[in-house]
Amino acid sequence: MAYIQWRRFNFFEKEIVKDNPDSDKPFDRLKDVVVTAATPCKGMLVFGDAEGNIFLLNKSLQASCYKAYEIRVTHIVAVKQRGIVVTIGDDEEGIHPVLKVWNLLKLDRFECPTCTRIYRCSSGSSKICPVSTLAVHDDCSMMAIAYLDGSLSIHKGDVTRDSRLGKVHTLDLNHATITGLAFKQFGKGSVLFLTTTESVQVVDLTTSTPKMTSLDRHGCGLKASCQADLSQDFEFVVGRDEAVYFYHREGRGPCLAVEGDKTSIQCYRGYLIVIARDTKTLPSIRPGVYKEMFIVSIYDIQHKFVAYSAPMSGVSEVLCEWGSLYILTSDNHLVQLVEKDTQSKLELLFKKNLYDVAIQLAKSQQFNHNALVDIYRQYGDHLYSKGDYDASITQYVKTIGRLEASYVIRKFLDSQRIHNLTMYLQHLHRDGCATEDHTTLLLNCYTKLKDNIKLDSFIMTDREADFDVETGIKVCRQAGYYKHALYLAEKNRKHHWYLKIQLEDLGEHSKALEYIGTLGFYEAEDNLKKYGKLLMGSRPMETTRFLMALCTAYRPSGVSMLDIGGVDQSESSDLLDKSRQKLEAADPAHFIHIFINNQTRLIEFLEHMIANQTCSKVVYNTLVELYLQEIGRSESKEILDKLMDVLRNHGDKYDVDHCLILCQLNDCRTAILFLYEKAALFTQILNYHIQHSDFDSIIDVCKKYGTKEPSLWLQALNYLGSREGGCKSKIQEVLGHIEKRNIIAPLVVVQTLARTTASLACVKEYLIKQLRADQETIREQEGTIAANRADTAVLTARSGELAGRATVFQASKCGVCQHVLELPAVHFLCLHSYHKHCFEGYAERESECPVCAPGHRGVAEALAQLEDTAGVANQFLSRLRVSKDGFGTVAEYFGKGLLEKGLSSSGGRGVHTGSSGVHSGSSGVHSGSSGVRPRGTASGVPSGGSGTSVPAGGSHGSVARRPTPTTGDTIASAISKPVTKQPANKHRVADVKTNMAKIDVDAHSVQRTGPGTLSGRLEDNITDGRPVGAANEPKGTPPGQSSTYQGPPQGAMRSIGSKYAPSSEPTSNRAKQGSSNANKAPQG
Repeated sequence: MAYIQWRRFNFFEKEIVKDNPDSDKPFDRLKDVVVTAATPCKGMLVFGDAEGNIFLLNKSLQASCYKAYEIRVTHIVAVKQRGIVVTIGDDEEGIHPVLKVWNLLKLDRFECPTCTRIYRCSSGSSKICPVSTLAVHDDCSMMAIAYLDGSLSIHKGDVTRDSRLGKVHTLDLNHATITGLAFKQFGKGSVLFLTTTESVQVVDLTTSTPKMTSLDRHGCGLKASCQADLSQDFEFVVGRDEAVYFYHREGRGPCLAVEGDKTSIQCYRGYLIVIARDTKTLPSIRPGVYKEMFIVSIYDIQHKFVAYSAPMSGVSEVLCEWGSLYILTSDNHLVQLVEKDTQSKLELLFKKNLYDVAIQLAKSQQFNHNALVDIYRQYGDHLYSKGDYDASITQYVKTIGRLEASYVIRKFLDSQRIHNLTMYLQHLHRDGCATEDHTTLLLNCYTKLKDNIKLDSFIMTDREADFDVETGIKVCRQAGYYKHALYLAEKNRKHHWYLKIQLEDLGEHSKALEYIGTLGFYEAEDNLKKYGKLLMGSRPMETTRFLMALCTAYRPSGVSMLDIGGVDQSESSDLLDKSRQKLEAADPAHFIHIFINNQTRLIEFLEHMIANQTCSKVVYNTLVELYLQEIGRSESKEILDKLMDVLRNHGDKYDVDHCLILCQLNDCRTAILFLYEKAALFTQILNYHIQHSDFDSIIDVCKKYGTKEPSLWLQALNYLGSREGGCKSKIQEVLGHIEKRNIIAPLVVVQTLARTTASLACVKEYLIKQLRADQETIREQEGTIAANRADTAVLTARSGELAGRATVFQASKCGVCQHVLELPAVHFLCLHSYHKHCFEGYAERESECPVCAPGHRGVAEALAQLEDTAGVANQFLSRLRVSKDGFGTVAEYFGKGLLEKGLSSSGGRGVHTGSSGVHSGSSGVHSGSSGVRPRGTASGVPSGGSGTSVPAGGSHGSVARRPTPTTGDTIASAISKPVTKQPANKHRVADVKTNMAKIDVDAHSVQRTGPGTLSGRLEDNITDGRPVGAANEPKGTPPGQSSTYQGPPQGAMRSIGSKYAPSSEPTSNRAKQGSSNANKAPQG
């Protein structure tokens, strides 16, 4: 027998079946049985003999037997999954064979299988014809019976039941003996394969009438055909002497060249079992008798190797059950072929270095990938050891993902094997298992080999990169393949690397700037921050323009406004305007640093930004600083105009303090003065002109801002009075403005100049004018007082008349409607009369005359205001007595605006505190409203009282005097001259300091501390030389009876300065003393 050239293995072990595991005696329970048919069925082996018995053999080799036929059993077919056995045999000689269906799972009362159907087989002819072969469908829905005369009966219906309800189709094959039948299910249809000694046919059973089709003109013998296994690609197998053929329902397929007379063919677990007669025979024990030999071969069709092949004598049946093959020999012994486990098979293959077969075998057994990887590795190692590097790398590629890549890479690091290493690394990247080191190694392999084609195919391809892109860029850059590095960077949007190569390696600054222009807003912003300095150094104009666009309304190049706004071209321009508002804009402050060496471009950039965009204070501050630097270098008027334009028109957008410091550092006069004015730093403006000794500007500043900040005049006086050589004209000019505006008290002016080197002659004219003005004011107040007294006398007389006399109402017209007055009417003592309905319609109150009420209401409101401010005056004086910083208290009340209202009102109401206040008689009602005493009266003393000053401890006949100051003396020296005692009746020059102290003491009774006080003191002293207070005394008043000024009252200021001594005398005592003096004063 000739075999095909396939590898041969011994994957099955042959064992003789024993009666029991502990015995060496072969199985002989069928020793005396003449087996005519056999089949496996659902865990049992079924045998039929020549005496009509059926033997059932279970897995424990326990046999049971029952009588099925009277004569013999000829055919047995099993439906394995259902436990159904269909048998054909003879019950009587000379009659048709009988078909019986047995249910092995259902036993009768005799413990025998139940016969579910009995059918007498007939080919349709009158002659008795034996059955040649039999086939049953797996679902018991069809059955085919072939006869030796070439006829075929196909039964449709349940095989296990009576056939009267089923259909029977009979086919005639022209007396060709049918040798094999097999049903095959496909989808919802079925076909029947049949073989004769002359042909191979297929019958289509899907139609109502079976249709037969010829597949081959060559047939086979009995049992030389079978249905293919489900795991195989073919459907029907036919064995002939020259080969084994495989068929589909469409036709014949491949063949297997196996020579020999095939007595049996079966399919088992993907194997093809072929039993063929051997040409050799073995002599038996008995002389002259020879045993017929057979070759049992098991083929693995899928993997193309012989799994088992061995000679065996007297093979009659092959049964597949319980996971093994059982062969029934002619002497009724059972031989078991047990398949080895897969691991044993693999070990056998490994020993023979048949790794390719091992791999196929492992795959067929559904090995997991890890187990396959180990076989691939062993196979690769085997090929590597043989020097077949190309084949070995192919196997190593299959281990990617499980086997450590370094295991393979180390084997192929030799320069002669770099091609194999390149192939492995390519697959490593393709499978996504490559690291940065693998990418570096692969690219180095390409560059070492100078294989630009493979490098291009690996890098410059449209497919997605299967490696670490940054590593690829680095390697290509280091190897000088800038084109490939740029391609990778641009394709994978590695903007940093693209710009780095263009700028640092290729020096293509224009291309780099164009590339940045194609990026999105945030990418463009970030990259321009990184490379802006470099681009500004090489392409300043283009970079500046790009920055302007980036910081206003950035749009990537090549992208239309419609793309950004998402607006269709058919929409209106209004929508386009809205889309423009969606454009991003960067903060220009973030890019100032890139102009570090190009100040001109920075000015251009910042000017553009403030003109087109809302910018931060940093931008404006920087622009101001740049303007100042340009002005310092070139003194350009154009730049100065730009600077002032920014300062004037963008006041709320820059930091005033920061810009002021910059202007001071660069000494920009115009900007400094503007910022001082903007920040309301008027004192700083004055100091700036003082530092530059600009007298005219000093006076101009005081004139401009002195009303808002009166202290500027005092600072100006202090500076002008302290100048060496004096500035008499400027001081007099300042004093003239002070007098004109009447914003500073003369006492404060004198105190200020007293701390300087200015002479008394500078203020003489000013003081005289102040005294004259006070005198005029006093005269006006005296006239007002006289008028008020006259009005009071008239009102008093009228009040008396109304109380003692009857009033006659003679009005004839209504005071509202001017119609004739009719009853009922309403009359008032003011002689106004009204109709009752007119009065009710116009009068706001029943007790008020509608005509006179507005005037009376004004008087009432004035009285209420006086009552309210009385508390303010009392509170102020109380705090002033106990305060350690009297000047601070006065300043506090001036700041709150309370002194102007409170002190003036307190004088008008006749409130007596100490020696202040002017009274008229003893009624306590002040005749004036301004609180300024009449000319010639001392503070808090009735008119006509003496004003002679009697110091404590002195006599009435003399007063303390200072030497008369001359016009050449300074004010400070005049104040500091020593005091001498002189007779009181002699003329002397007033002591300025003493006079000012008295004036300040009398400030409690005047509306303002300035001119009113000086008019009562200083002017008399200067004009007639009389002592302080003497000018106001009536001539001839005895010195000892003087009721004039008795020194500063306790609690009042005792010297020129800001310190006050608290008074120890209660206010009530001082009020009584003032009241008694007022009562003694003559009228007028």
